Amino acid sequence: MTAPANQLDLTPPPVVRKIAQRSLVVGLLFGAAAVWLAVARPGEFYRAYLLGFMCWLGVALGSMAIVMIRHLTGGGWGVVIRRVMGAAMRTLPLLALLFVPVIFGIPKLYIWAQPLGNIQDKHLREHLEQITQTYLTTNGFIYRAIFYFAIWNLLSFLLSKWSKEGDSPTARDNSERFKAVSGPGLILYGFTISFAAIDWIMSLDPSWISTIFGLIILIGEVLSAMCFAVVVERILFNYKPMSEMLKPDFVHDHGKWILTFIMVWAYFSFSQWLIIWAGNLPAEITFYLRRLSGGWGSVGLFLVLFHFVVPFAILLSRPFKRDIRKLVWLGAWLMLMRYIDLYWIIEPNFSKTFTFTLADIVVPVAIGGIWLWYFFRNLASLPLLPAYDVTAGEVLQPAHEAKA
Repeated sequence: MTAPANQLDLTPPPVVRKIAQRSLVVGLLFGAAAVWLAVARPGEFYRAYLLGFMCWLGVALGSMAIVMIRHLTGGGWGVVIRRVMGAAMRTLPLLALLFVPVIFGIPKLYIWAQPLGNIQDKHLREHLEQITQTYLTTNGFIYRAIFYFAIWNLLSFLLSKWSKEGDSPTARDNSERFKAVSGPGLILYGFTISFAAIDWIMSLDPSWISTIFGLIILIGEVLSAMCFAVVVERILFNYKPMSEMLKPDFVHDHGKWILTFIMVWAYFSFSQWLIIWAGNLPAEITFYLRRLSGGWGSVGLFLVLFHFVVPFAILLSRPFKRDIRKLVWLGAWLMLMRYIDLYWIIEPNFSKTFTFTLADIVVPVAIGGIWLWYFFRNLASLPLLPAYDVTAGEVLQPAHEAKA
């Protein structure tokens, strides 16, 4: 059993709590403005709220997925950011609470929850008459959301509980238990986030269907999570113990994961476009018809260039991927791209021409401030590494050798 705790202090640096406090202040200030927007401009508020909620939910769920991938594959790259990812996935109880405003906004967000008599399109009205009797119902929407969050919180609880055991000198080897949960857990995550994407985003336009849409949301979440981990580890790199644990090889692996997720995102997105273009079916082309006109096409082109082409070219550089001081800027940029991608997916359902409102900034920042406060609070509550976990030696032993 690894026991390096008496050689290296693994306590998170004081800056973690300081950032948590500042994040809470930002969250509360912007939250007050968001409440005003909810009263004065409810339509804009609820659209922006769904956007912000999906952005930060993606970081939490993507972190949980990466933790499970690490338990199945091994490697020091995952050990060094394991507590960062764990702190992110332990925000799921908060996110379940933050989902409540989405429930209140159902009549404002989803056309299927509105009186069918208000819908002028005859074909859409007939389509909604069928699906609102079977799947898209308000009660069904809420019950399924409860189920999704129950699954996600259960997985987070088990992974976190066994991880905390690694802080004790009497810790047992939980490697097999982690694997036993992570394998089925990744499958459950894939299914639940796919159905959640259908319920929460795709049903904004119930006339449109895509069988790969859930995977696009999924890969965006793991990309967001890895970029977020890079940003956090860069902050911590200025302080011990991260300055001694984070090696160029680990940073290099993080950069390769980001490159992989970018390529998969581009592949899924292009596959969806190609299949819909080749099929040329009225039930499918509405998605792109809305997003290629009225100024939205420029946003789509921007995503092609700066969510894929430019980051892909930059990440081909090995020295760039090994330098945390450089990689952090790309990680932060890609998190912004994830916001713009979700904006491009959600907002055209409500606006035929490109529209950007004050709520689209204020509300996501309010959610993010509160989420970051809870995240850094979680991060400060545990050592930055489970010192007595059997995998800890992959990170700690090289650190001690270098120190000696």
